Amino acid sequence: MIAVIETGGKQYLVGAGQKFKIEKLPESEGDTIVFDKVLLVIDGETVSIGKPYLKGVSVEADIMRQGRLRKIKILRYHSKTRRRRRKGHRQHFTEVAIKTIKK
Repeated sequence: MIAVIETGGKQYLVGAGQKFKIEKLPESEGDTIVFDKVLLVIDGETVSIGKPYLKGVSVEADIMRQGRLRKIKILRYHSKTRRRRRKGHRQHFTEVAIKTIKK
């Protein structure tokens, strides 16, 4: 069974047992979270599409860890004035492992 969920303003295609990183959530490590914004479910030959979300369908996941990604560097350069500006950014994330998709 495969589902499309929405969290953090993004959509993710998930299946049972899958691990992936999403936008930071306020829950702590080891907690179980339920995603109720399910857009689509594929169960074998059956495809269910929500308008915009499916009612009564949820996806349960365990929070594996909280962390920050590697630093990305942002460089700006103005050619006429030879002005340079450099900044860095580390995005916070939550790693989750999908347990079940409930219909």
